Amino acid sequence: MSNNTSSNRAVVPEAKGALDRFKFEVANELGVPLTDGYNGNLTSKQNGSVGGYMVKKMIEAQERQMSQGQGGMGGQQM
Repeated sequence: MSNNTSSNRAVVPEAKGALDRFKFEVANELGVPLTDGYNGNLTSKQNGSVGGYMVKKMIEAQERQMSQGQGGMGGQQM
């Protein structure tokens, strides 16, 4: 993609700001020099580590919430 726009779309558009803040928080924790704008200088490994760690932290948070009886998953039963 040469137009530097992402094709990713948030399922809940209102969460975009929080997800962006979370991404920068995770990048900072991992020591990845993520900037607001062009990040083509970062390796795939660096970018992948941010995304992977974000998913890990989201799963951990959901598991904690579910173990505390707060349900999660929109009240759906598994």
